[in-house]
Amino acid sequence: MEYEKLGSTDLTVSKLGFGCWAIGGHGYGPVDDDESVSAIRRALDHGVTLFDTADAYGFGHSERVLAKALGARRKDVAIATKFGVAWNESGETFRDCSPARAVSSLEGSLKRLEIDCVPIYQIHWHDGKTPIGDTIEALKRCQQAGKIRHISCSNFPLALIHEAQAHQRIESLQCLYSLLQRQNEADMISCRESYNMGVIAYGTIVRGLLSAKFNVGTPGFIAGDTRGSSEMFKGMNFTRGVEAAELLKDIGCRYGKNSVQVAIRYVLQKSFVTAVIVGHKLAEQVDVNVRALGWNLDEEDMCLLDEYACRHREMQVSP
Repeated sequence: MEYEKLGSTDLTVSKLGFGCWAIGGHGYGPVDDDESVSAIRRALDHGVTLFDTADAYGFGHSERVLAKALGARRKDVAIATKFGVAWNESGETFRDCSPARAVSSLEGSLKRLEIDCVPIYQIHWHDGKTPIGDTIEALKRCQQAGKIRHISCSNFPLALIHEAQAHQRIESLQCLYSLLQRQNEADMISCRESYNMGVIAYGTIVRGLLSAKFNVGTPGFIAGDTRGSSEMFKGMNFTRGVEAAELLKDIGCRYGKNSVQVAIRYVLQKSFVTAVIVGHKLAEQVDVNVRALGWNLDEEDMCLLDEYACRHREMQVSP
C-alpha cells in the first residue's frame, strides 16, 4: 500500500480509499451486507486506511455496515463521511446545507458510525442557497465541541472553496476525476497549490465503465442500478468509454495489469492527487484494485493517456 499525508493535517491516508456508496444498498442494485463486511475487512488487511461514506448512502445503511465491519479497528483508520444530501420518506433526495441539517446529520453519522468524532467531515454538495459562511460556522462549533476533526468539502467549484476558506480552514476537496472526466483538474491543482489541501479523486473508473466488461451497445443494468440513467452510459459517451477501456487494457498488457488498475494508476500518478476513492462491494474487487499500487506507468504511457484525454474533452458530464 502507498500512503500520503492529507493536506496540512496530521492524517496519513492510503492512496487507495474504499468507497462505500455501493454497500449502502441503493444506487448499484442489490447488495449483501455480509459480503460488504468481508470487503471492508479485506481492505483493512491490504492496508487501506481511508474509508469514504455519506449519510445519504443507503440512507444511513452504508455507515452502519462500515461501523460493523471496522469494529475496534475504526480508531486506526480515517473515516470520511458527508452531509448535504437529504432525503424524504419516499427516498427522494435533495440538497440541504443549512446549519440545522449540518448538526443533525453529524449527530446521526456519529451514532451510526459508533464514534465520538468524525476524522474527515465533508460537505457533500452545496445546496446553492445556504450562505456557505453559515454552514461553516455551524461546523466550526461542532469542531470546537470535539465532534469533527477536519472540515472538508466535496464537489465544490473553486470560487466556493475560496469563500469557504475565508471562514475556516478546509482541509480537503473530493471531486470527480478520471481519464474521461478532467473538467475539475484546474481547480484540483489550484486547491493543492494555493491552500495545500488534500485532493481526493472519485469516479476514477467511471462507475465501472473503464473495466473493459462492456461492449458497444446497451449496457443493460438491473432495476435499482442508477447507472442505467447516467449520461456516461448513453450514446457517444458510452461508446467512447468502451473505447477508452480497450486502450487501458492494451496498455495494461505491458505491465501485467487490467484496465481498471491502469485507470486508477493513471490518476494516482497525477502529482496533485492525494488519494483515489474506488467503490467496492466484494472482497475480490478489493484484491484486484489494490494491484494499482506499488508500480508506475512510464512517461510514454502517461503522455499517451493524456493525449487521449485531450482529444475527448467534450466528454465532460456528471456521473
